[in-house]
Amino acid sequence: MSQSKNATVFYRAGNLMARICFRAFARLEIAGSECVPPYGPLIVVSNHLSLNDPPLLVASISRPLFFIGKKELFGNPISRFFMGAFHVSPFDRSGTGIDALRVLMQNLERDRAVVIFPEGTRSPDHTMQKGMLGVVYLALKTQAPILPVAITGTHTFPLWRVPFPFRRMKASIGQPFTLPVIEGKPSRAVMSSMLDMVMGRIADQLPPEYRGVYGGDAVKERAEQTI
Repeated sequence: MSQSKNATVFYRAGNLMARICFRAFARLEIAGSECVPPYGPLIVVSNHLSLNDPPLLVASISRPLFFIGKKELFGNPISRFFMGAFHVSPFDRSGTGIDALRVLMQNLERDRAVVIFPEGTRSPDHTMQKGMLGVVYLALKTQAPILPVAITGTHTFPLWRVPFPFRRMKASIGQPFTLPVIEGKPSRAVMSSMLDMVMGRIADQLPPEYRGVYGGDAVKERAEQTI
């Protein structure tokens, strides 16, 4: 069996296992499944609460998803094999981020769905933190549609034990959208307002207590005024 076929088989098995685990050991709700485009390049953006978020997205979105992960996760042949089988590509966190963007762009060019957590890391208090501009650069460069997903409850589902009583978790999938086309090189202010737009689409689907710096109407108004 070829490496690509191996990866497909392992990913499908992992998808099935994620669905079984989240439904057997938690109360998983998926809203908006019909919003997922069935084909074509797609940038999936989500808030980031815990290590459970990637498998939750795999269990919630029907299309194969492609991730990036810090190169330290690929430190030995076994982990390297499993990372590749589950569509995770390495990047160097100590660099400028160009390698990560290059990998993401290559996947989008192949009409794949890539996953980005714009906050860059897990939220320490489970509320939304300030996003990073990389997602805006990627979306402008590729003109790929963006699919906002809001996750709740994964921080109450520790990896090291079965959570009883069952915990409620939810993936809310919003309508895909694209960023406005900008002539020339956009200013940092315009890039920041576009980032607010992206993060606002995620925040709109979250309960108020999860929205953090993207709560209220100020962010939306600023984005609309700048663009």
